[in-house]
Amino acid sequence: MDLTAAAEELYSLRPEEFVARRNELAAEAKGTGDKSLAAAVKKLAKPTAAAWAVNMLVRHEADQVEQVLGLGASLREAQSSMAGEELRRLGRQRRQLTAAVTRQARQLAGELGNKIGDPVATQVEETLHAAMVDEDAATAVRTGLLVKPLSVTGVEATDVVDSVAVPEMMGEAAVRRPPRPPRRKEPAPERPELSVVEDRTRLVEEAEAALTEAENTLAETERSLAKAERKVDKREAKGLQLRSELDEARRRVADLEDQVEGHEEDLAEAEERRDAREQAVAQARAEVQRARKHLEAQRS
Repeated sequence: MDLTAAAEELYSLRPEEFVARRNELAAEAKGTGDKSLAAAVKKLAKPTAAAWAVNMLVRHEADQVEQVLGLGASLREAQSSMAGEELRRLGRQRRQLTAAVTRQARQLAGELGNKIGDPVATQVEETLHAAMVDEDAATAVRTGLLVKPLSVTGVEATDVVDSVAVPEMMGEAAVRRPPRPPRRKEPAPERPELSVVEDRTRLVEEAEAALTEAENTLAETERSLAKAERKVDKREAKGLQLRSELDEARRRVADLEDQVEGHEEDLAEAEERRDAREQAVAQARAEVQRARKHLEAQRS
């Protein structure tokens, strides 16, 4: 193992795996007696989130990265011969391309288990922009060993060497860089047909967001409908119960009315018998009075 191999392995890992594996590699180097290598490995800095995302692009989406860097090289070659309007048009294409590749970086980071937010995505886009306008920055990006994002001051990238874990490997990355066409003075160079396919990613994302919102609204509405239907079912069941109780009550009332009617008839008969008994008692009492009077008359 050498420093190059150690760096290639470490900067292909996810951020949460970096420190533990770096310590293991340093320990392995120390175990073989190579203390200088162990110290060098130990000094390898963990990449920031933005630097990691760019490194992953280099490893997993090399064609897209080369498209960005290739367009940047062509733009730098063509700048001296292009009018201002043409440069502004190509500048817009450059921004479209870096924005599209940045979105790809966000998607790739999510697929690798480390989603990145807007601030980190902005740093990724700034790094790609720096690589397009500055040749050294492009070389730094190609190494896939960034430890921090790149930025542009004026027309040059800043801190390019300090942003690479092993600056010595920038020479190898420069060798891997596709050759640029030579500059020609006569005749005037043809302007490259640089075009960027209309980026519909944002429109797709907006449509997906609208679909998600509509689906959420539908789900919420369906939940509300289900809740309302449950209330209707409960009310209908309660209504059936009450109607059943009302029918039972009506049957009970009819039965009670029959009982009352029968009772009133019995009462009338009882009252008639009572009246007859009262008359009989009155007659009996009158008869007793006559009998007493008769007895008294006989005694006197």
